[in-house]
Amino acid sequence: MRLRRQRWRLRAFRKRRELRPVADRADAIRAGHVLAFTTLRNERIRLPYFLDYYRKLGIHHFLIVDNGSDDGSREYLAAQPDVSLWTTEESYRSARFGVDWMNWLLRRYGHGHWTLTVDPDEFFIYPYCDTRPITALTDWLDTYGIRSFPAMVLDMYPKGRIEETPYREGQDPFEIANWFDPGNYMISKNPTYGNLWIQGGPRARTMFADRPEEAPSLNKTPLVKWRRGYVFVSSTHMLLPRGLNQTYDEWGGEKVSGCLLHAKFLSTLPGKVEEELARGEHFAGSREYRAYAATLRDKAELWCERSEKYVNWHQLEQIGLMSKGNWA
Repeated sequence: MRLRRQRWRLRAFRKRRELRPVADRADAIRAGHVLAFTTLRNERIRLPYFLDYYRKLGIHHFLIVDNGSDDGSREYLAAQPDVSLWTTEESYRSARFGVDWMNWLLRRYGHGHWTLTVDPDEFFIYPYCDTRPITALTDWLDTYGIRSFPAMVLDMYPKGRIEETPYREGQDPFEIANWFDPGNYMISKNPTYGNLWIQGGPRARTMFADRPEEAPSLNKTPLVKWRRGYVFVSSTHMLLPRGLNQTYDEWGGEKVSGCLLHAKFLSTLPGKVEEELARGEHFAGSREYRAYAATLRDKAELWCERSEKYVNWHQLEQIGLMSKGNWA
């Protein structure tokens, strides 16, 4: 495992040459700041709400890689005073789907900070997020010597066809995509890295019903008290050293955990699917995007009679999709 970690760190060091700074404001980062990291391409319509959401949550600075956007994303981000931005035209796939770029920026700027690594369509929630900033959570984690915090990806979707209701720039996506699957989740333990592997939800139920083992993984560890020696192995699904993946209680209790509300299934999806299928830069030959394309082509809905309308984090805790553990 040490050799694997060294290999991923070396890859990240080499891939740093692919990143060109557009707006480097990292000198504004101070001790105690919580930092957000993301890689994106052509997400201009999402950015105002994304940045506003995480600013309100308590993120102090954003470190973003723009992978060749041509929709104004780069220009918009470069004008934001709390964003440091890098750009690259290199292959997303060859950078291990952006992981190498993220590992480099985390190593360079994340050391000693709590870092939140998310996609632009993921919105982090945790116990008491409606009344307590993210620093309240990280302070509590520091008190108990906890280095990493898990969050299950919860696919959110509208009632009706995905493309039916237009999404407007700056709009809360969960005004439209406000339904989710309360059950239908499968959990196993990864014997190599020790993390839990979660699959299920609406994508497994509809797009991968005949091959559930290929359904997207929903387990992530987005919030980490970063050290230079750490690396993400596969997106934020798992890390090295392996101890960072042990975010659950093996003896039947509950540890505190959160969710990532996933706002992919909006009217913007058809255009994104068309673009990404043409690029062919995603995992397993863009298997996931081919499944999206088939769903859109068939005009299928993700909503079903067992779907539940989202209210707040308390609801998810009662269902068992996240936990406040012993954080009171």
